[in-house]
Amino acid sequence: MKLPDLATGKPAILVIVLTIGIAYPALAYIGPGAGFALVSSVGVLLVTVLLALLSLLLWPLRSLWWVAFRGRRARAWVRRLIVVGFDGQDAALTERFMAEGKLPNFSRLAKMGCYSRLRSTYPSITPVAWSTFSTGTGPGRHGIFDFLERDRRSYLPLLSSVQIDRVERSLKIGRWRLPLHKPAIRLLRKSKSYWKVLAEHRIWSTILRMPVSFPPERFRGAQLSAMCTPDLLGTQGTFLLYTTRPARERIREGGICIGLPRVPGEPHRYETVIQGPDNAFREGNPPLETPLRIVADRAGQRTRIGIDGDDFELVTGQLSPWVSLKFRAAPGVTIAGLCRMLVSEADEEFSLYVSPISIDPERPAMPISHPPYYAGYLAKMIGPYSTLGLAEDTWALNEGVIDDATFLEMALDVEEERERMFWRALDRLRRGSLACVFDATDRVQHMFWRYTEEAHPAVREPDTRHADAIEQIYLRNDRLVGKLLGRLEDNDLLLVVSDHGMTSFRRGCNLNRWLHNHGYLALKEGADGSSPWLRDVDWSRTRAYVVGLTGIFLNIRGRESAGVVEAGEPARALKLELMQKLGGLIDEEREERAINEVFETSEIHDGPYLDRGPDLIVGYNHGYRHSWDCTSGIVAGEVFEDNRKAWSADHCVDPRLVPGILFSSCAIDEPDPGLIDMAPTVLQVFGLPPEPYMEGRPLFHRNPFASQAQADRDQADNAS
Repeated sequence: MKLPDLATGKPAILVIVLTIGIAYPALAYIGPGAGFALVSSVGVLLVTVLLALLSLLLWPLRSLWWVAFRGRRARAWVRRLIVVGFDGQDAALTERFMAEGKLPNFSRLAKMGCYSRLRSTYPSITPVAWSTFSTGTGPGRHGIFDFLERDRRSYLPLLSSVQIDRVERSLKIGRWRLPLHKPAIRLLRKSKSYWKVLAEHRIWSTILRMPVSFPPERFRGAQLSAMCTPDLLGTQGTFLLYTTRPARERIREGGICIGLPRVPGEPHRYETVIQGPDNAFREGNPPLETPLRIVADRAGQRTRIGIDGDDFELVTGQLSPWVSLKFRAAPGVTIAGLCRMLVSEADEEFSLYVSPISIDPERPAMPISHPPYYAGYLAKMIGPYSTLGLAEDTWALNEGVIDDATFLEMALDVEEERERMFWRALDRLRRGSLACVFDATDRVQHMFWRYTEEAHPAVREPDTRHADAIEQIYLRNDRLVGKLLGRLEDNDLLLVVSDHGMTSFRRGCNLNRWLHNHGYLALKEGADGSSPWLRDVDWSRTRAYVVGLTGIFLNIRGRESAGVVEAGEPARALKLELMQKLGGLIDEEREERAINEVFETSEIHDGPYLDRGPDLIVGYNHGYRHSWDCTSGIVAGEVFEDNRKAWSADHCVDPRLVPGILFSSCAIDEPDPGLIDMAPTVLQVFGLPPEPYMEGRPLFHRNPFASQAQADRDQADNAS
């Protein structure tokens, strides 16, 4: 059978996926395409061996170069720097739980050193914030303003952090094709990460699951990629649902629904396939397939699953361990993936959930770690683990394909995998830096905030056993901090940070609809605005439009392909007009202020990549965010609507409302720290000055580990 085609649009666009299924499900994602997985996997082992040999041959020359040109630096203040990132940990909730005595280890760390709220970025979106953390620059200098940016020619959304080129040349042999090169893959984040600067001074770093790290960078250290690492299909996370239910009862977004026809005479037996990446070795790129056999024993609540000769049992309602999938593309070429499965019903109807297929870290089909063998090394040490950049399947919960308990189990399992990686890396770190980002705080708050507000319109399950899930994840973070405090050694500096906080998402605002209502955005003749990705827009009569989660773009002549707004003073006047009309926008149905302020991007950021960002950044009030239709480019509908999805909280608001946290085992000297200050601080504690391009400032005025006399000498050395 053939599953629905994931690709849409012009040939130059590889994939416009149904959704960004985990972090922002309703957003388009331009991904690498499934065929990239196949072509890349062939050379992984060869590249690894060649890099190792080259490194050995060049070692003497590299050592001489470093001694001659890079060997001088001031004395390091620390032996080890340990950075723990809790994505989305909210300052207000942290302070409340500390005051209630529920976070004793966070309180102990604050007393030992310090605690402060941490300024996020404009906008306060994960890829923007962690890119600023990594580089010490704002988005005007690292180039990441959102998950998405727009294609100026087609106005379609593009993934902002990665660019994947297609394989253009291949040798045809009958129905087979032999690709003559691998597709180039580029990290689009600009500026230099602090770990690359440290590496230039022979300081080791281990970087685990830092967002916007796909593909991984080459440096003196180890790295496992995170956010924007695709699944095996080349998307940001597409689940599968095999079901006997009629089409009208099936899912709408975030996954692919596959009907299960009943076998005559065997009503509980189903034969189908799991589709994998496209086969770049065959003419027409047909999808790879592996057979899936399902035999349901409804009386015993057990289902027998057969996948390509491997058989195992699933108990209805219980999530499986990792299941290995293999897709054979050509003689000697096999693509490996991992998924988890759940039989959600096995009565009159049968449904099988298959999680997004992760790249198998032992046999990675794409570059997901540096060195290339590091992902496999971790798998050997801790077992199989999720490699998908956004590993928690929020959209399956939004669609009701899985329940609260299953989602929470998946999120905590990912967290457990991450902890095992972290402790193993810490045990082996003698000198240098270690950073690891844990995601569960962010994901659990997104999906379980609805239980914290009686008036929240989002759906709740009748079973409220997990209504305290947010508090429990904070307690879990506290236990990790306590364990870590017990393992600190002399001259270790511990920093615990989050990139932003969290607030309620009760009402969605479709700013594209508002722009249409007020004459700034026009529709094509006869169009009603219901087509996604702004396909109904008449660009010859449109002055402003929305792409992404917080940005408004002007349709500027000479910049966009069909621009109508003159650059210079006319564009400036239009920006001021929109800022005035949208700042303080009232949701009249609720009599609430929906937007606090609209910010002019060029007034708060500068740098060579400013033109990649929106012209205006929208600062929503508590309870509001772009609506789901707005993020997917649908103009139809009302300006304001209730958010009824399980995804019930967000941080794509006025950044002043959602600060992050900073705990340090040594007291800092600056009173108002921000994410932008973290990279310069890391360099400072290793005896290095901030890089010239960095916009942040070091948070220490003197060495907190040294006597006053030694601190004065170190400060003089650093200044010189």
